[in-house]
Amino acid sequence: MPDLEPRRRQAAMAYLLVIAGLGGLLYGIDVGIIAGALPYLETTAAVAWRLSTQQLGFVVAAVLLGSVLSSLLAGALADAIGRRPAMVLAGLLFSVSIPVIGLADGYASLLLGRLLQGVSGGLIGVVVPLYLAECLGARQRGRGAALFQLLLTMGLVAAAVIGLAQASQVDAVTRDAQALAPAARAAAVLAARDHAWRMIFWLCLAPGVVFTLGSLRLSESPRWLVRRGRTAQAHLALLRTRAPEAAAEEMTAMQQAHAEHAGAAHDSLLQARYLKPFLLACLILALTQATGINSILAYVVTILHQAGLPGALANQADVGLKVLNALMTVVAVVLVDRKGRRFLLMTGCAAIALALLATGFLFAQSEAQRIDVRSSFQQMVRGDGLRFKLDDGLLRALGAADGGPQQLTLTYGYGPLTDVISMRSDDAAVRTIDLRRADQVHADSLPGSWMRALHLNPFPDPAAVAAAPLRIEQAWLAPVPPPAHGWQVALAICVFVAGFAVGPGVCVWLALSELMPTRIRSNGMSIALLINQAVSTTIAAAFLPAVGRHGYSTVFLAGAAAAVVYLGCVAWLLPETKGRTLEEIESHFKRA
Repeated sequence: MPDLEPRRRQAAMAYLLVIAGLGGLLYGIDVGIIAGALPYLETTAAVAWRLSTQQLGFVVAAVLLGSVLSSLLAGALADAIGRRPAMVLAGLLFSVSIPVIGLADGYASLLLGRLLQGVSGGLIGVVVPLYLAECLGARQRGRGAALFQLLLTMGLVAAAVIGLAQASQVDAVTRDAQALAPAARAAAVLAARDHAWRMIFWLCLAPGVVFTLGSLRLSESPRWLVRRGRTAQAHLALLRTRAPEAAAEEMTAMQQAHAEHAGAAHDSLLQARYLKPFLLACLILALTQATGINSILAYVVTILHQAGLPGALANQADVGLKVLNALMTVVAVVLVDRKGRRFLLMTGCAAIALALLATGFLFAQSEAQRIDVRSSFQQMVRGDGLRFKLDDGLLRALGAADGGPQQLTLTYGYGPLTDVISMRSDDAAVRTIDLRRADQVHADSLPGSWMRALHLNPFPDPAAVAAAPLRIEQAWLAPVPPPAHGWQVALAICVFVAGFAVGPGVCVWLALSELMPTRIRSNGMSIALLINQAVSTTIAAAFLPAVGRHGYSTVFLAGAAAAVVYLGCVAWLLPETKGRTLEEIESHFKRA
């Protein structure tokens, strides 16, 4: 077989990394796109579609739920049809999801589009790291996974920039609408917000198409080909990116590993060589999401808005966070094969814990200024409903401090059904809230109602709902914090994002692909990512109800506790895998 020129091998390697990296871009868009769209989607959902907060939370979490569903099958699918066809399928699903969301006319179509995005993300999260691990040599594997994470962060940046551009347009419409009558002004702002969130999704179609078409030209994983007995094709795949001598040496090692794998086909999966790395990978991935990273990135504009940053400033801070995430991922790319996985993970977890502690204490300071207005709202209940508008008259009646905007968080319920409303008095599209049992029963008959506060019964008795009066469980009114407070929270979240990018952001994909032995790699990665996404989905779905009931401070302090546990697990349980081949890592657990 003639040697390909070094430039052609380098070009083939670059193409492999770029296309596989685009999978990370789509994964980042999956996670980050909702942050910029959510403030405007909330208006459309509440005014035009009358969706509950629980349903909105489920729309946010739907991507993660779709990932849970597809992660479970991704490994088996990649084994059955190959890594490359599975990547093509993931790209197709993402591309189809965009028009479904962009043309959505209600909860069902919006939820379906987000679920399709999640299914795509679940496939990408398993198949792309698996493909990179099996196609790259030991010296390039760390940087390959880091590049996947880098493109993931670039997806977050792209989503944030798109959100900022749309936020600026909405702000311009809001300013121009000040001269209109109140009804016309509200209609103009509503139309601008509805257009904004749809455009945010439409502008993400191009990367999905590029990834889908680009994946068609990739070669198949050589290790998958060896397992299928197609050794000649595996050798050709290696020669695309390696010199003949290196390809022959790696081919020999793969064939020997495959022969051992075939001989161990009837070994018990409960052996330490399989069980220890599998459980360790599951633990690392679960703790990665327990820090709250996906929920914080998804709700960051809302978080900063509640912390005191007005309008487009929250979107600008969001862009800054996503750019910082990308820059710190570049640092991780440089360091991951020099300092090793354990060093980066321990450094990142320490930074995450400190940042979440600071954020929790900052919110605790602002939440200390809340006043309890539950009894006032309970007295406003008429029959089985409540109707109010957070205007100056109501604020004076509630005893709000003069001189600034106020934010209201109200938790209410009909028997076992509970929901949360959060709103600010300075919202240009402030609306009349009209709570009725009929709307609540209709909203909670949909799947989103099942992801409610953790202490509630997820399967409420409809008869109990029909007979129960409207109950105001909590109602807190507080001054909107000043912008300085918002920037302090933004700084703390910057430290959190930087720590995550340097440590778990890159190393979690390596833990997912490196720790698993050959016999269980694809299916083990599916189960580990399933656990990862299950934790992420639960946190994302419970985030808004938890914040409404317990406050932002409690949520962030819980994330800090998870980061401390994460740090301890890395320090005591995780072996260093820097510079080792997949076969050498497997031998480590075989000896353990």
